[in-house]
Amino acid sequence: MISDKRAPVLAGVYSLKREDETLDTLFEGKLKLFQGGRGYRFSLDALLLAHFMTCRRAEMIADLGTGNGVIALTLAYLHSSLSIMGVEIQLSMVDRANRNVRMNGFQERVTISQADVRNIQETFNPESFAAVVCNPPYRRTTSGRISPNVERKIARHEIAAGLADFLRAGAYLLPVKGRIAMVYSAFRVVDLLQSMRNANLEPKRLRMVHSFADTKASLVLVEAVKGGRSGSEALEPLIVYKKGKQYTTEVEAMLAGRVPLY
Repeated sequence: MISDKRAPVLAGVYSLKREDETLDTLFEGKLKLFQGGRGYRFSLDALLLAHFMTCRRAEMIADLGTGNGVIALTLAYLHSSLSIMGVEIQLSMVDRANRNVRMNGFQERVTISQADVRNIQETFNPESFAAVVCNPPYRRTTSGRISPNVERKIARHEIAAGLADFLRAGAYLLPVKGRIAMVYSAFRVVDLLQSMRNANLEPKRLRMVHSFADTKASLVLVEAVKGGRSGSEALEPLIVYKKGKQYTTEVEAMLAGRVPLY
């Protein structure tokens, strides 16, 4: 039985929910997210990236390909002085992200904009953000089975935009010395680093992500600086699971949101 005190709150949440969506939570229930029941659903990649990127007080950050807004909302939760602009091409995802923003009460610091990263100049001025974060599709259109679901297809494969498109958009939005942080398939790490340099984004911090300590890396986290000098720092690997497939202490802390707030 729902108490009288909580009933209006939950009723308000569920009034935003669509029939084909699930309501999920992060950070021990402190952050709520609507997700498509059959469409795009965020994975651990998004949380790893949000915790990896360098954030400074009161910055404006662009989240390219924001999806349902999970990275933008995670950054807003972790860093109370940030303002984040989520950029998404799919109108259905823009609607969902906007409802997620309202549900969590972040309307003053998180904004969602419908835009195509391939034509980013039509929506935003150059050098208008201090930092950019991006979790782009990992697979080429010729790689693997393409999902018939539109949300999943665009999230996984370079259908609407490719790696170079996201990097060009990021470089356009950043001033010199501005930062871009990305998570990508470890299998394509050379493609990522080369494409970053082609866009005048110099890789400065790199961290490989392994499911277990004795397995190959599956993901790579990279932060680059626009117009930066050559030279990068390879951080210690991030291990997701320990024996018994229990999360490591570091990942457990991320999932609980146990990090210092501004």
